[in-house]
Amino acid sequence: MTDALRVDRVGAEETAPTPVDTSDTFAARTRGLRKTYGSTVAVADVDLAVPHGAVVGVLGPNGSGKTTTIRMLLGLTRPTSGEVELLGCEVPEHADRVLPRVGALVEGPGFHPFLSGRQNLLRCAAMEPHLTRSTIPGAVGDALDRVGLSRAADRRFRGYSLGMKQRLGLAAALLVPRELVVLDEPTNGLDPAGTKEVRRIIAELHGAGTTVLVSSHLLSEVEATCTHVAVMHQGSLVAQGELAGLLESGGPTLLVSTPDVDGGVEALRDNRIAASEHQGEIRVELTDVDAPEVIAELVRAGIGVHEARRGRTGLEDVFARLTEDES
Repeated sequence: MTDALRVDRVGAEETAPTPVDTSDTFAARTRGLRKTYGSTVAVADVDLAVPHGAVVGVLGPNGSGKTTTIRMLLGLTRPTSGEVELLGCEVPEHADRVLPRVGALVEGPGFHPFLSGRQNLLRCAAMEPHLTRSTIPGAVGDALDRVGLSRAADRRFRGYSLGMKQRLGLAAALLVPRELVVLDEPTNGLDPAGTKEVRRIIAELHGAGTTVLVSSHLLSEVEATCTHVAVMHQGSLVAQGELAGLLESGGPTLLVSTPDVDGGVEALRDNRIAASEHQGEIRVELTDVDAPEVIAELVRAGIGVHEARRGRTGLEDVFARLTEDES
């Protein structure tokens, strides 16, 4: 993946360049990844590229193919066709070699209901090749503290709320330092405080240089935590690239705060400048005009300008634009 936004559209006239084939560039990568169940296509020829050190949000509604793609990345589901590379190793052929370097929470955690949270994590830690018997208790305690479950660590798992179960699954993924952490809907069932904690953990992982892949159907979560975005819709990857580039792809706009919105819109339109009312402000499309010219026209028309700032396309608007032709 390059710094520029890469957009892949089914049936588009132009196709973005294929990412450079360099293992050092990507923590995870797929080529032509496809999964079918009979006549149903769950994932259609996905070329996903996850740069090292990035926080990549796989965004899409339920049923868009996010979880199936993640399961194929981790070797949990065998692709119908295509290639998967994880930390430089082919998957599922070399999954046993690479998965100890990967932490994952996929489709909700599964633990023994009659064991406590701590006992469940101790069992998980016993299977970690990088932990010894003497270091396991400390690793478990640190993981529980990191996700805010220390006080509930000795309660039975069956008595945990959905949010607590999700936290325990996250703790299992963070028992040892990982090069790549994959989180499938990590804020599912969490209250606002829990969601804030997950954001903090993702930020800490990113700061430490860990690559994080997060799937979500919540646009606000992706926008708040991710550096890169991959948008999936109906099994296809319709766009991927840096979040900032994706948000700028809708075209430049100017938002003008004024006490006379209607008068300002009319004055601009009289001068053939595309303008409209937007949430109590004037929104101007800067396709054929620049910002100083817009301000000058408003001043000449006697329209008071309190503030003018560059408009920023929201992820919700971008997602709607990218998927509207795919419905």
